[in-house]
Amino acid sequence: MAGAAAAALAALVLTACQDGTGFKDGGAAATPDPASAPASAAPTAPATPATPATPADPATPAASAAPVTSAPGSAKNSAAPARSAEGGRVLCNGSNTAVTVQPVSRPLNHMLITVKNTGSKTCDLTYYPLLRFDEMQWAPAAREETKPQAVVSLAPGRSGYAAALLSAADGSGEGGTTGHRLTIAFQGPTPRSDGGASATPSLPAAGVHYDSALTVTYWQQTGEDALGS
Repeated sequence: MAGAAAAALAALVLTACQDGTGFKDGGAAATPDPASAPASAAPTAPATPATPATPADPATPAASAAPVTSAPGSAKNSAAPARSAEGGRVLCNGSNTAVTVQPVSRPLNHMLITVKNTGSKTCDLTYYPLLRFDEMQWAPAAREETKPQAVVSLAPGRSGYAAALLSAADGSGEGGTTGHRLTIAFQGPTPRSDGGASATPSLPAAGVHYDSALTVTYWQQTGEDALGS
């Protein structure tokens, strides 16, 4: 009887420990070994706070803030002067201007000289024109009261003016004659210095009468200033 009771007790214990998927060791399951625990079960370490960005060195601007250099002709450079003292301005003379002359009825015995800048650079008309009719051996004087306060400068396409008093209205002039060919010389940076190529504008077919009263004005900005001087 004792043997039968022991066998029955053993069968009862085995039945109590079976869960349908196999046998388990109750003690081992209750206290898992940290070294053998699955990686997924490991505690998650608290996130490390992000390190604040280091402020940019004021002496070293970021690439996006670097100054942009404007290309020639850009808006940044649009205010740049169109000419310079080194080479932007030239002297007006027969090579870069078109010169015409026209006798006028008012004032009496006057001739208007027009010089138009046909070049690509601004040119300066210095002092006054030097006139020579045919082979005349004397140079007409300039009327000092017509001297402007500044040199007359002509942008491309613009014109400057001077006037010549051909003969005395009261007949006091001497050596009256008719000129058929006129040469106009231009002055350089100093009085009577060479200003470059001369001009030979056309005269009326009948020529131009002049006498010893022949004088010229300094170069002017307008025809009215030249004739009114």
